[in-house]
Amino acid sequence: MRLWHTELIPFIPKSQLLAQWRELNSIFAKEDKHVLINYIYEYPKEDLYIYTQIVLEEMRARGITIRTIDKMERYFVDLHIPENYPPYTHHHNDEYLTICYYNLYEKYIRGQKDFTKEQFEALHLYYSTKKGAAF
Repeated sequence: MRLWHTELIPFIPKSQLLAQWRELNSIFAKEDKHVLINYIYEYPKEDLYIYTQIVLEEMRARGITIRTIDKMERYFVDLHIPENYPPYTHHHNDEYLTICYYNLYEKYIRGQKDFTKEQFEALHLYYSTKKGAAF
């Protein structure tokens, strides 16, 4: 279980994007605990809501049909989100970007079927540019 770095959502393969939605729904249903996501409970729910919106936006951009958002709506009932609210500002940092990048890199070199060369090259270009500017 992992919440991918917010900046990498546009680059993750479809299978990871779908798995991200399943993981979010599991959090909405039972507030799952896992060593890779426990940090989310240290943040206000607004962070998870904004993160979820980023995932949903990417799914829609890729033409992925979302059958139901019932669990999400129940989880975030009565939540008020300020504009331009960046989620997980202390956790989704440069170090976490690198961790997620190398996790995706391993998936690519191990031959994940839905991770094309073009997708990885776009991810690598983004990461290399970001790394050169911020690291």
